[in-house]
Parts: sequence; C-alpha cells; structure tokens
Amino acid sequence: MAGLKNKADRTFEFAARQLRRLIETHPDYFPMYTARGRWKHGGEAWTNWCEGFLGGQLWLLFERTREGYWRAKAEHYSRLIEHRKSDRSVHDLGFLFWSTWKRWYDLTGDPALEQVVIEAGRTMGLRFREKGRYLRSFVAEESLFIDIMMNVGIVFYAAQRTRDAELLRKAMEHCLTTRKTLVRGDGSTSHEGIFDTQTGEFLRQTTHQGWRNDSSWARGLAWALYGFGTVYDFTGDGRFLRTAEACADFYVERTPAHGVPPNDWDEPAPELPCESSAAAIAASGMLNLAKLTGDAARGRRYRDYALKILDTLTGPEFLADGTPGWEGILKHGMYHRRKGLGVDESVMWGEYFFLEALGKVRDDE
Repeated sequence: MAGLKNKADRTFEFAARQLRRLIETHPDYFPMYTARGRWKHGGEAWTNWCEGFLGGQLWLLFERTREGYWRAKAEHYSRLIEHRKSDRSVHDLGFLFWSTWKRWYDLTGDPALEQVVIEAGRTMGLRFREKGRYLRSFVAEESLFIDIMMNVGIVFYAAQRTRDAELLRKAMEHCLTTRKTLVRGDGSTSHEGIFDTQTGEFLRQTTHQGWRNDSSWARGLAWALYGFGTVYDFTGDGRFLRTAEACADFYVERTPAHGVPPNDWDEPAPELPCESSAAAIAASGMLNLAKLTGDAARGRRYRDYALKILDTLTGPEFLADGTPGWEGILKHGMYHRRKGLGVDESVMWGEYFFLEALGKVRDDE
C-alpha cells in the first residue's frame, strides 16, 4: 500500500504538469481523446459527452493541493459548461455535472451551485420513455445504453433533493429495466438494448463499441459495475448491489492478472490487449463497492483488486511520464474501436476516473 501511495503522489504531480500544459496551451478547449498522443486534432467526436472530465480533473487537483490556481481553473471550466444543464440531446449529464458542479457544491455548500446539478438531473429525467420504462440514449428513441447507469445518479439526486416522487419513479424504473435487459446471468453486460417504441417490448441486445452484439464490451461493464453501486448507495435496494457485485465478479474472473481488460472480453486474440479507461473506471467503482457491500471478505477482495489495477496503471507501461511528447496521463485507452477513434490513446474519462480512484486511495490513509 505504501508503494502505491507513493506512486499515486508521483502520478498526481505528473497529472498537474500535463493538465497545466493542456489548459495553458489550448485554453477553453475540451478534448476527448489524443491522436498520436496529442490532444488537439480534428478527429470525429461521435457525441458530445466529455466536457465535464477536464473540469473534474481540475477539481481533483484542487482537492488534493488546495492551490488557488487549480480552484480558479476548475471554476472556470465548470462555468463553461453550465448551459448544458438544459441539454436534451445527450444522455450524459451526469458525466458533465457530477464531476464538476457537484464537486464544487460539495466543497462550498452553496445552494446556487446545487441548483445547477438539480436542473441537470431534471433534464435527464425528460429522456424517460413510459413504453419500455427507460431513459433513452442519444442515438434514438428505441435505444437504451448501459452508459446511462453512470448518469442516472444525477436523476436520483435531483429527485431526492426536491422530493419529486415521479422523477424518483423514473430513475428506479430505468435501473430495473437496464438490470433486466442489459445485464446477463453471468454478470456480463450488453452495450445497447433496442425496444419497440409502440409497445415498449424489449427486442434485442446490440453494440456500437463491442466486438459483436452478444459479447462483453469492457467499458460498458465498468459503467454498470460503478453505476449500479451508485444506485444502491442512493436507494439501499439490494437488487442493485447484487447486480454491481455480479458485474465486478465477472470483471475479476475474466481479466488478466494485471487487472486491465481488452476492449471486449469475447474478441478472440485482440490486436490491442488492453483498454486502460475501462480499468480505471472499474478500479474506482470497486473501491466504492468495497465500502458498500456488507460482506467483509468480498469487500477486501474488491479493494485488493482495485489496488492491483492501480498498481498496474501507475507503472511504466501505462503511465505516460516516460513517453516524450505524450500529452495525456494514461496510455492505452480506447474510445471507439469500430470507428477508429482514440484507439490506443489517452481518453479524457480514463484520465478522470484514474485520478479519482487514486484520490480515493490517498483519502483512505
């Protein structure tokens, strides 16, 4: 543990240098993934979901250092996305506002900041489809993404803080539908589910970023692992804890000993064997689960495994501090394999959840 905490300290110091260079070289720019290790490029975005992760990293640096520079930058980059609180075009408002405005509110207790978070949660709730009982993805009315499990927490938060029973019902229904249709019996997950919009009947599992429709896309499972744990924390409903644990157990059982999975566990002999952003998300989610589960042995297992992941990610194969000219922090991440976007690169969500997980290790001293 002492060795990992030392590695975490060095990683945060490296992250501070990389992030300072990014925001001073490209002010007010929100990158998603690197191209050949560089953030600034003209690659396709596919969808508009990552703007909270840069500000979130700046908040993590402020929480760690208490330096005014990081707070000023964190506030600035948070304000730049405030208008997105009413954005109905994406299903990612949790990603945008939980990592920025919620962290800001938690530090200050300012009710005006909380109102931004609440409005974002209410906006997310507008995506709910009664026929099918799910929050629709950005792709289409009939589409449910596993990713939304990482965003539904902001809907629960808005519902509970405003005592909005109808909004709470929608959040619960969405999670139960996702559990029923996208989580399989072995704890693996599908990326997407398709519904009949006229009847609400669930039709099939599909994928955009996995190997094939019936396979197990690693980042999607990491979203589920973390997201169902978060929902259990909001609700105390044991069904969600059991689902999170099943996803975590699948991850542990199917991943190589170093803790970093391929992009999809079912792809035979993948050309690129590691997807570091999925590992970072899983590590942070397992650290949460270690505290949520009521089973002490299971909790130790999740925590130990999360530490194993982080020990690997802070090593020379994944940490970019030994790669001259690389502008990201964590290498070997992947955005969209099928589209060829951000393949074997640094990705903004990977950076954020990597630092978040390392911060949790330091906080447990």
